[in-house]
Amino acid sequence: MNMHKLLRRAEDVKVLDGAGVAVTRTVRRLPPGLRRVLRGEWLGHPIHPILVTVPIGAYVSAAVLDLTPGMRNAARRLVGLGLLTTPVAVALGLADYAELDVRQRRVGLVHATTNALASVFFAASYVNRANRRRWGLLGLTALSAGGALGGHLSYAQGAGVHRWQLPEPVDRDEHRTIVN
Repeated sequence: MNMHKLLRRAEDVKVLDGAGVAVTRTVRRLPPGLRRVLRGEWLGHPIHPILVTVPIGAYVSAAVLDLTPGMRNAARRLVGLGLLTTPVAVALGLADYAELDVRQRRVGLVHATTNALASVFFAASYVNRANRRRWGLLGLTALSAGGALGGHLSYAQGAGVHRWQLPEPVDRDEHRTIVN
């Protein structure tokens, strides 16, 4: 099956609409200034896609180290780092979530659910080091699905695309963009 078609299926899961409205209402109850900070308006760039690289990198690196002899403790520390930074990534993603349309919200909920499942698997890996490879593999699988859905949300659905771009100044005489 075509990956794009598979990812688009999440757009049609109407049963998620009630939960999507509830999450959006909850997030919109936050003070607008806090939402702007969480969304990265002060930076001029969304923070969620920047910060998610920390737990993702920690989880992926831990899975690699779990396959490397003598690196069990380092891998566990990386899983711990991923678990500690995931709630921050979730909070930042929720701030962005409140700005999505209905179809994007559906994908966003499936994205969040698969990433939450990945965190559960990595938490199991952290606690049960005897089965760390199995839990790590399950975690990586869920993390990959969540990442694909996040990419679909951004690239295919255009969630948040160009909302951060300031218009570039145009030289009216030559009708070309001025590059600073």
